[in-house]
Amino acid sequence: MLHLRPIAPADNFAVARVIRTVMPEFNCIGEGFSIEDPEVDDMAGAYSAPRSQFFVVESDDDAGAASAKTIVAVAGYAPLTGGDANTCELRKMYALSPARGRGAGRLLIDACLAGAREAGFTRIYLETVNAMTQAAELYRKHGFEDLDAPLGGTGHTGCDRWMARAL
Repeated sequence: MLHLRPIAPADNFAVARVIRTVMPEFNCIGEGFSIEDPEVDDMAGAYSAPRSQFFVVESDDDAGAASAKTIVAVAGYAPLTGGDANTCELRKMYALSPARGRGAGRLLIDACLAGAREAGFTRIYLETVNAMTQAAELYRKHGFEDLDAPLGGTGHTGCDRWMARAL
């Protein structure tokens, strides 16, 4: 069973593990990818700023006890660096392979869209890579459309797909 909740400081190591496990699967390593962002080691702190929020999805399918939950997917939103005040970015949305196709992405996107609307944003933007085809399909199902060029100044020059939608 999957459970969505806001990140807590105690989750930082597990969240970084998810990011550092998923990104190399798609050859998203090195300069220009979010795996190199300094915030990866303190996601709870990075998303404690106003108009920002980060979520984790836990699985207890194989745990046998409610206290033995494992973080299997993560995502958040924050103001778009270098963007206008009405645009936020869907950031660091990753799911471990066994969690894909089980609804974790839907939980995360729904929470991020609702939170971003509540925070007063009118548009949400994301950056990804063409190799993450399953993710792009999920984004499209949630109203995201492809853009011809990146927005803002995230520094993620390794990304080759940009998408956005109105909130």
